[in-house]
This record gives sequence, structure tokens and C-alpha cells, in this order.
Amino acid sequence: KYTKFSICYYWINSLHQKTSIYSRLENVAIPSGEENKTAALSYDYIIMPLENTSSTGTYYCEVKWNDIQKVGKGVFVLVRDTGYINTSYEWEILVTLTVLLAVLSITATALLLWKRKVLCPRRNQANILRQKVETQLPSASPPPPPVYD
Repeated sequence: KYTKFSICYYWINSLHQKTSIYSRLENVAIPSGEENKTAALSYDYIIMPLENTSSTGTYYCEVKWNDIQKVGKGVFVLVRDTGYINTSYEWEILVTLTVLLAVLSITATALLLWKRKVLCPRRNQANILRQKVETQLPSASPPPPPVYD
């Protein structure tokens, strides 16, 4: 009873007009030992090309047996003009991130160099003072090494 059925593909446009796209009849042979079992079969249909913006709408698949009719959930397809370009911000994000990291790196390097220039004169002054003290002390015993060394 359910081996003979028809498959119909159609779409409904924005004005709720139904337009048939394709239909076919199927007669599925049941393999031996598979009688009275539920089976799921897949039937794909590709709608190409969608010519213009008037092809926008919801596309459906419908299967009819003698006393049963099943309709799929439908797929909404939005067709745009050929001049449409999908915008991508991948390059902008990459360039922005690179510039940001470069600025942070340069700033960190400049701060480290500035801090070193500020600290170095103090070390040099301490070394000069130590050398003056060493020259004034008698040479009998060497002075103990500074703690910070």
C-alpha cells in the first residue's frame, strides 16, 4: 500500500502563491524479509540556479500516498541581487590586533629603557663613592663586599 507514492517540490512566495518546481512518482520494491517494517528513504533535490530576487520564498517537499499526505517544515531562501557582496571583517580585525600589539610592544620597550636610564646614574654614583672610599682606606685588609653585590 505504501510502496507507491509521489514526491512534489514547490515554493510559496511572499504573496503566498504556490509554485510547483518538480514532482515524480516512486515505486519502491520491498526487499524480502523487510515487509511490515518502517523504512526511511532520503530524496534530495537541488534547485539551481535561483535566477532573480523573485525566487525568494519558502521551499517545501511534499509526499503523498493514497490516503496520507506529509509536508516538510520548509526552508526559507532569500535571493539577493548579483551585486551583493558579503562583508567580511577578518582582515580589519587582524590589522587592528597587529597594530595594537605593536604599539604595546614599543611602549613597553620605551618604558624599560627609560627606567634603566633613570636607575643607572644611581648605580654609577654608588660605584664612584665606593671607589673613593677604597682609595682612602689603608690597604692592610680589603673591605667587605657591598651587600647589594
